[in-house]
Amino acid sequence: MKLLFYDAKSYDQSSFTEALKNFPDMEIEYTKSDLDPRTAFLADGFDAVCAFVSSDIGPRTLEILHSKGIRLILMRCAGYNNVDLEAANKYDICVMRVPGYSPEAVAEHAMALALACNRRLYKAYNKVRENDFSLNGLMGFTFYGKTAGIIGTGKIGAAMCRICRGFGMKILAYDVYPNESLKDFVEYVSLEKVLSDSDVISLHCPLTDDTRHMINIDTIRQMKDGVILVNTSRGGLVRTDDLVEGIRMLKFAGVGLDVYEEEADNVFEDRSDEILEHSTTARLLSFPNVMITSHQGFFTREALAAIAATTLQNASDFFRGTDSENRVR
Repeated sequence: MKLLFYDAKSYDQSSFTEALKNFPDMEIEYTKSDLDPRTAFLADGFDAVCAFVSSDIGPRTLEILHSKGIRLILMRCAGYNNVDLEAANKYDICVMRVPGYSPEAVAEHAMALALACNRRLYKAYNKVRENDFSLNGLMGFTFYGKTAGIIGTGKIGAAMCRICRGFGMKILAYDVYPNESLKDFVEYVSLEKVLSDSDVISLHCPLTDDTRHMINIDTIRQMKDGVILVNTSRGGLVRTDDLVEGIRMLKFAGVGLDVYEEEADNVFEDRSDEILEHSTTARLLSFPNVMITSHQGFFTREALAAIAATTLQNASDFFRGTDSENRVR
């Protein structure tokens, strides 16, 4: 069984090479190119391809993969909104994902962003490096006793709820499907109440037609003044132009983003010598209360090991004809 691994980084190769020891019937070839209509032809002679959230898996890509005999796309991530599932079904290409590789890793990163924004850790770090030991511009607020609003309480959102509980926060949550395991310490309320009553709001829901741009100027206006907003889920949950307007309105004490709209060209790439063609990142980073990280919420040793093991197990299940709950239907 031959697998072509797109957009391979050194850490991907390390984790998958280690996991491959448990799958002797598999062979992986790595390419630095991401999967899109220009690179899909590279899959000639392979049985499956492995892709990521930045891959362009639209109709044209799928048409080419089909012509090369590809029957399986392995998403080494939870999200698959970049895959045209209708076209995949048309070409009888199975799509499988890794739905829950390390919820705690992402939730811990979300809390790290919230804390860093609140206590201005990025600003404090740079001030001290310049021998400026003053406290001007560094005041935050105590999380203990405050209200955390968690939008989406799947595995990652549930992990975030548990972290907030450890901080002594009151927890409000909104989800179309409430998580019964959280009801002892989480109060499920309307989205409007989460927005209006929370001191820290963290997004943990998938990107769908219903959730796209759920954070917009109207929902921002419903939030408390001085709220902290964190997004470690999908950039499309937040309408960037409206977020910028909200920041200029002084609505936010801080904004922590591990994802944002138009991030696709930046994800995991070193572009330090380039002038970015999109203004999104530069606009957001121009504000002193915004912190952006590079889609690294998942990036722990444990998570990478789990991603590799699950992805290869998905491939094994597919080619052995074993049904799997990780198949995107």
